[in-house]
Amino acid sequence: MQESADLFEENERFVKGLVKVVIFHNEQNLYSVLKVRVQETSEEIDDKEITVTGYFPTLHEDETYTFFGSFTNHPKFGLQFQTEHFRKEIPQTKEGVIQYLSSDLFKGIGKKTAEAIVDHLGESAISKILQNPAVLDAIPKVKKEKAKQLVEALVSHQGLEQVMISLNQVGFGPQLAMKIYQTYQDETLSVIQQNPYQLVQDVEGIGFIRADELGQQIGISVKSPERIKAACHYIIEQLSLQDGHVFIKLEQLIIETKKLLDHSSQERIVETEISNEIIALTEEGKVIVEEDRAYLPSLFYAEQGLVKNIKRILDQTEYEDLFPESEFLLSLGNLEERLKVQYAPTQKDAIQKALMSPMLLLTGGPGTGKTTVIKGIVELYADLHGCSLEPQDYKKEEPFPIVLVAPTGRAAKRMSEATGLPAVTIHRLLKWNGSDGFEHDENNPIAGKLLIVDEVSMVDIWIANQLFKAVPENMQVIMVGDEDQLPSVGPGQVLRDLLASSMIPTVRLTDIYRQAEGSSIIELAHEIKHGTLPTNIAVPTSDRSFIQCSQAQMKDVIEKVIKSAIKKGYTSKDIQILAPMYRGPAGIDQLNKLVQELFNPKASTKRELKFGDVVYRNGDKILQLVNQPDQNVFNGDIGEIVSIFYAKENTEKEDMIVISFDGNEVTYTKQDFHQFTHAFCCSIHKSQGSEFPIVILPILKSYFRMLRRNLIYTAITRSKRSLILCGEREALQWGISNNDSSERQTSLKRKLSGNEEVDELQKHLPFPVKDANIGMENITPYDFMVES
Repeated sequence: MQESADLFEENERFVKGLVKVVIFHNEQNLYSVLKVRVQETSEEIDDKEITVTGYFPTLHEDETYTFFGSFTNHPKFGLQFQTEHFRKEIPQTKEGVIQYLSSDLFKGIGKKTAEAIVDHLGESAISKILQNPAVLDAIPKVKKEKAKQLVEALVSHQGLEQVMISLNQVGFGPQLAMKIYQTYQDETLSVIQQNPYQLVQDVEGIGFIRADELGQQIGISVKSPERIKAACHYIIEQLSLQDGHVFIKLEQLIIETKKLLDHSSQERIVETEISNEIIALTEEGKVIVEEDRAYLPSLFYAEQGLVKNIKRILDQTEYEDLFPESEFLLSLGNLEERLKVQYAPTQKDAIQKALMSPMLLLTGGPGTGKTTVIKGIVELYADLHGCSLEPQDYKKEEPFPIVLVAPTGRAAKRMSEATGLPAVTIHRLLKWNGSDGFEHDENNPIAGKLLIVDEVSMVDIWIANQLFKAVPENMQVIMVGDEDQLPSVGPGQVLRDLLASSMIPTVRLTDIYRQAEGSSIIELAHEIKHGTLPTNIAVPTSDRSFIQCSQAQMKDVIEKVIKSAIKKGYTSKDIQILAPMYRGPAGIDQLNKLVQELFNPKASTKRELKFGDVVYRNGDKILQLVNQPDQNVFNGDIGEIVSIFYAKENTEKEDMIVISFDGNEVTYTKQDFHQFTHAFCCSIHKSQGSEFPIVILPILKSYFRMLRRNLIYTAITRSKRSLILCGEREALQWGISNNDSSERQTSLKRKLSGNEEVDELQKHLPFPVKDANIGMENITPYDFMVES
């Protein structure tokens, strides 16, 4: 068929046809697969029907559309058409227009009304109405309310075509364009024309640079208030989410914003112009300024809320004289005899403080007995309070008194194994419902009498606030963690700030007990913590070794180690490679490909699916990258592919992968494959809260941007039985010497301790400071949350 010159641009490939079946439609990202009966195309094709893919709103069957894009040849399903933009075809005949206007798309417009409209306006009625809705006023049978509904429906059904074409012309691909349309609907073009910088705050995936390019295209002034405000907000958000800050110093904010604005334009912005727009942002409630600090509202209120609830819990005094010391010591002695253990003085102190304080911080490195103390606290709590540790002894409506939680599923599992009691993730405890927030909060607190939170170093300020606001009155809280590990991925440094505040009873465990059992890994971890590398690092021990090699040799070394382990009967579940970077020849992505071929090579009997340049097979080790509360799967969980289904085998006509997370099987369709990745090798950040029998840790100079003492320390402490370091000794030494932990800017410590000092910069601020709460009375932190 030949292209119609009056309809299509020259050389643009298209398919025009009737939608017969919507095979698949994802409500979240709008990815769709359609079967279309071809009426006209830009190229000669033999098929009367063709599969069309793309990002669409709900398209109606038996309606005609023109799709613009490219033809592709799918290896399994043959010829397909990949859509970049499309349009709904308006009927051209009198009968067609009447049928269209009287269809279910237009409520209240029956056949007689449709006929009256066409009789009056002719076959081009739809175009005339879209150009000038007032033409309906001259038709007696069309009342004002009906006319309004008809115009709104026409604009809705025809407007998307114009939006998609316009967005495509300014460089937005179909997926991002559809995301923009989902956000603004019929207001899309108006927003883009009036304030494209609004996209930075409202649409995930669009940063300031992209919005600024669009702003320059449509002629927005470089000194536009909206441009400057967008840059300010973008800087605060980026520094908070990427560097972990809770606030940004105003001086830093002004400097970084000026750099960003000046980089994108030859016309320079002055500091006072930026200051004025920061004031405007505070008045709009999009930024909170307190003294010399600028916060995202969600972070300000999270920190403020955490301080309030910690002080509330600390104000409880009934635990101080709850048990006479003689009763505690008798119970402790009985416990030591029953468990056949001897608690050290600091461990006894920790147990006693935990039971006789409203809150306790318990910190210490690996091998110092944190788990032993937790077990002792749980057992002694039950003994002194006369309660059972058997969950089955409690009725369904009767809460179990001891609540054990951790940030990740694997950390919760370790906690459960150590205590013999149920443990869950913080998200699961609070019953997170995704976009609907948390079920448990200050109005619906959690149940129980004793809360123990493990791996607190991983807890960011957002989730800490959510947890503590859900702690009821008369509940004791114990927080456990290692202050020398990496801080949380999200903003804040909660454990470090709580310790530094000196407001919470604290026990630091320093004596190493596992070292006595012959663990040179523990010994190495503590030496690294203090900034030293043993001179005998290259001398192998029973549980660790160091293999000197260059970046070029790294793959060969890891391959030999893995092959040797496989011969000895180890599986991918036993061995975890940890690396600090994703890219590069020795990065996580390349190492995953290498190790997959060793542990799970291609086989004729093994199913596999390709996603981008990654191949997934049955039996692959998988890392979850995003939270899925409805499936009880969270960021950092490790699972295994147990089934692969091809599109032709299921009613959804979609490729599917089923992953088992410790028995919890979750099904993913192809649109969701970005939610996971291979876990043969994973980042050190993702490994927090987990322990592995064998850890392989490559250390190279090419990782220099990431190498820091706390990163190496965290990686080494993931190893339970055996540690294999491989790489360059100089890189290891440099990383251990680098104690630049990139101190995060937080105000939790000063707010807890009441030390609200005004910085000297405050005296020289270029604008007055507003009350942080003005205009924020009805705002909650999660109104501002950005999902990770």
